[in-house]
Amino acid sequence: MQRRPLGTTGWDVTEVGLGTWNIGGAAWGDISEEEGRDVVRTALDAGIDFLDTADVYGDGTSERHIGTVLEEDDYDREEVVVATKAGRRLDPHTAEGYNADNLESYVDRSRENLGTETLDLLQLHCPPNDVYYQPEVFDALEELKDRGKIAHYGVSVEKVEQALKAIEYPGVETVQIIFNMFRQRPAELFFEEAKRQDVGVIVRVPLASGLLTGAIDRDTEFPENDHRNFNREGEAFDRGETFAGLPFERGIDAVETLEPHVPEEMTMAQMALRWILDHDAVSTVIPGSTSPAHIRDNVDAAEMNSLSHEIHGAVRDIYEEYVHEDVHHRW
Repeated sequence: MQRRPLGTTGWDVTEVGLGTWNIGGAAWGDISEEEGRDVVRTALDAGIDFLDTADVYGDGTSERHIGTVLEEDDYDREEVVVATKAGRRLDPHTAEGYNADNLESYVDRSRENLGTETLDLLQLHCPPNDVYYQPEVFDALEELKDRGKIAHYGVSVEKVEQALKAIEYPGVETVQIIFNMFRQRPAELFFEEAKRQDVGVIVRVPLASGLLTGAIDRDTEFPENDHRNFNREGEAFDRGETFAGLPFERGIDAVETLEPHVPEEMTMAQMALRWILDHDAVSTVIPGSTSPAHIRDNVDAAEMNSLSHEIHGAVRDIYEEYVHEDVHHRW
């Protein structure tokens, strides 16, 4: 698989990584410990060398799965970049909680979960907007870096404006952001600025919570503990994390209109990933899955040809007709 530079970190990472929210055992339905670890093994065996997690995914379960697998003899920890996140453990989740003491305690817990002295990449986990205007937060991250507890740091954001503000801080080397065929706004000013400043861009929610796999229809029912059931209106966290913020029925309409444009040699999910990778500001895209077959299919998307101008034009037209009004200016 091809690799791309991850900003100024010095790492080249695989174009397709693995997001591990799914294997934390919360917000996506139930999954066993062994199934969760098998997901990580499948990704590594398929050539993926960038894993994204967070301390709140199953209250550390996802981190521990990664740590356990990377201790196995089949894998070399030095060849894998693990990005984790901190901040969402705060209750209440307020800007005041993003202080040096709390951040250090979260970092220490993640170091233990992942079995490492130094976290490769720590990302603030979609913090409240006020955090981006508190330089002391980023000073605290710099201090943790100086002390060897983290190697690099970045932010995971909900909104384009937050991403633009975050990269004003010179220590921020990466931004994780939602970007897909139903969330196109980052490709405007933010991608231009990220590329100009050599900031790594990590793309999450690339398949719009499964909408862009083509495997969901109007009759699909989700488990009670699946965020696609309980967070459609943002009841638990930002609505943009679920179906990229698009109302479910409207999303199905858009998918049905998109289906005739999927190339014969691709699945819809592969087309969605290829569309993202056709944007050269993107460093890596991190789809999550509990299916080994789907993980391998995701990796294959990186080796496929770029989409035609005609397909890119059709995607833009569908976005304008079905998505723009509900999504574009909200995130």
